[in-house]
Amino acid sequence: MTNTFNKVTESIKNAPAWQQKYREIMLLGKTLPVLADVLKTDDALVPGCESKVWMFVEFDLTENTLVVIGDSDTRIVKGLLAIILALYNGLTPEQVVNKNAYEEFEKLGLISHLSASRGNGIKAMVDKIQTMAQHKLS
Repeated sequence: MTNTFNKVTESIKNAPAWQQKYREIMLLGKTLPVLADVLKTDDALVPGCESKVWMFVEFDLTENTLVVIGDSDTRIVKGLLAIILALYNGLTPEQVVNKNAYEEFEKLGLISHLSASRGNGIKAMVDKIQTMAQHKLS
């Protein structure tokens, strides 16, 4: 587990009720930089998300680690994206493939509170990241 992920999710873990967790997720979304409009292309859209999510997945060749940037048109999804980016950024392709985001969201107490469409959106974002990591390993 990366220190960044632990730092990002600490306030969510410590929130006593869903409303506080929701607020913390929304605040996390504000920490992500806004992608420039020229980067918000159809090619960058994550298929399977009800909200618009633009994501770029690259690997730092010198460090052999994942670098992901992204943005969304909704605050809650942008917050969920911030959690995903904190979970995966800086990992090697092998670590990315072996990381189970669903388990981490469950530990944070989020899965049972997310709608089916938001859960599908998380799956779509994670699938894109893991597919890129798998291609890097091939």
